[in-house]
Amino acid sequence: MTADVHNALLIHNPRAGRGGRGRLLDEARRILAAGGIETELADTSAPGHAMELAQTAGASGRGLVIVCGGDGTLNEVVNGLAASPNGQRVPLALLPAGTANVLAKELGLPWNIPLAAKKLLRGNLREIALGLATPLERPEKKRYFVSVAGAGPDGAILYSLDLDLKARIGVLAYWWEGARQVARYKFPKFRIVTAEKQLEATLAVVGRTKHYGGPFKITTGADLLEDRFELAALTTQSALRYLSYLPALWFGRLRAREGVHFWKSERIVCEPQGTEPVYAQVDGEPLARLPAEFRIVPRAVTLLMPPLENGSAKNTSA
Repeated sequence: MTADVHNALLIHNPRAGRGGRGRLLDEARRILAAGGIETELADTSAPGHAMELAQTAGASGRGLVIVCGGDGTLNEVVNGLAASPNGQRVPLALLPAGTANVLAKELGLPWNIPLAAKKLLRGNLREIALGLATPLERPEKKRYFVSVAGAGPDGAILYSLDLDLKARIGVLAYWWEGARQVARYKFPKFRIVTAEKQLEATLAVVGRTKHYGGPFKITTGADLLEDRFELAALTTQSALRYLSYLPALWFGRLRAREGVHFWKSERIVCEPQGTEPVYAQVDGEPLARLPAEFRIVPRAVTLLMPPLENGSAKNTSA
């Protein structure tokens, strides 16, 4: 419950999504204050600033860190908390903004910021695992992630994405770049190695959440409260076959398609097979070229989880 949470830092990315959230944030802060949570607003000013603010919050005894931004802002805050000596003890909450916001969809948070604040007041604190992605040739670039990581075409899209276009048209920029990559990407194979099995694939989706991006769900067997990933792997090198998967993905039938594999694991290594570079991503942000390791870090962050609308007993206080 939130009864013992009073002193919160609200980290807001004013450039996430379409911006212009000042009035909504003021209303959300009044709602939180009425519930006993006083918030100090801190706007980010540049890439990396959200991480610095989260590290400061972990070191200064904040009772809660609230993120209002997209997946990238959330990822920065998660890494700031996880890297701070006391950061994992500072609960994390989310007010949705940005382009996709996978975690907001996973938690069932409404896109309306004041309504999301009301729902958080009825939430429960849960310790959850994070994923940790480490480029094996550049380990200093390791990143924690809360929702989804992967390697293959999605990594190539993120490395080529026009950020100015994303700022103008939002999620449509991903579709535009995806269409460009279908025509030019060679779908090089790489080896996926886990304790359970090995496989040569052209795409790996490493899921902590059921939601992937936009309206899509891929790793539908993933669970934030489970200390394992669900891994989805595609083996085809055909761009046309990839396009044929889209209707199955839209209608939730991807698991039945040939060349699509799902399994769960605590540790995944992706190794390149040739000279063609394969890129990895975490929470919708570029990471590095393969090889890379993805592993579970149990009890890495405390998350303020809103009550589930379906009344599931899984989301109860620990």
